[in-house]
Amino acid sequence: MKIAGAPISWGVCEVPGWGHQLDSDRVLAEMRQVGLTATELGPEGFLPTDPAELVRLLDGYGLTCVGGFVPVVLYRDDHDPATDLAGPLESLVAAGAGVVVLAAATGQDGYDERPALDENQWATLLANLDRLAEVVAARGLTAVLHPHVGTMVETRDEVDRVLAGSRIPLCLDTGHLLIGGTDPLALTRRVPERIRHAHLKDVDAALAAKVQSGELTYTEAVAAGMYVPLGAGDADIAGIVKTLEDNGFDGWYVMEQDRILDGEPDGDGPLSDVLASVAFLQGAASGGTA
Repeated sequence: MKIAGAPISWGVCEVPGWGHQLDSDRVLAEMRQVGLTATELGPEGFLPTDPAELVRLLDGYGLTCVGGFVPVVLYRDDHDPATDLAGPLESLVAAGAGVVVLAAATGQDGYDERPALDENQWATLLANLDRLAEVVAARGLTAVLHPHVGTMVETRDEVDRVLAGSRIPLCLDTGHLLIGGTDPLALTRRVPERIRHAHLKDVDAALAAKVQSGELTYTEAVAAGMYVPLGAGDADIAGIVKTLEDNGFDGWYVMEQDRILDGEPDGDGPLSDVLASVAFLQGAASGGTA
């Protein structure tokens, strides 16, 4: 198994006002402390944008870059998302990454509200997905679409629409799929050939239900602890990993536990949960449940 980390597990997020943002030195050092050798880049500004400086920093911590999360507006016919992709793509190419993780952004800050699309906007979104996948492939990387709460591809119907209407593979985010109403294990069994990258999250289903009902916003639920260490929630992470492995999955498993920090953590902080997730995933890889 190829296991990577993600800065969001340390509360580092692209959303303005999300919470206290830890510095990159602490996050990268703790990734290495738990035995990780690879990471996704995190939001713009977290790591250097200069390619040489970025590579030097990652090398200094013994880490490689596997990819990066790039939200782009895909549904507007008066906006070219390739422009938004250009800068992040250059950084990912320079860092030796293999995957560009696209999200169908709303154009608004945060993930608590989103517009509804008409048929023309859906046609534009799907065409842009395939076009950006070709742009990324021309640079030697693979583009994947990340279904994500608060984006234009959140619900099961929307995921199915992407599967039917485009050729782009998926980033299987077990948490966002579950919260959006898609059973991630069932999806993995149904279309394993479309999954090229995985974000492994575990979820407290009771809090997820409050997001689905509108009782809590997505941000409120994250702050309340909706994401938990792997194996401690209601997503069948072990079953999903086994299904992927049985179908020859050769991508990265990126461990994520989205969280919001209210200040610099005392003691281990997020590190203790990351350690628990690493132990669980290693157990799942060896056929146990850890």
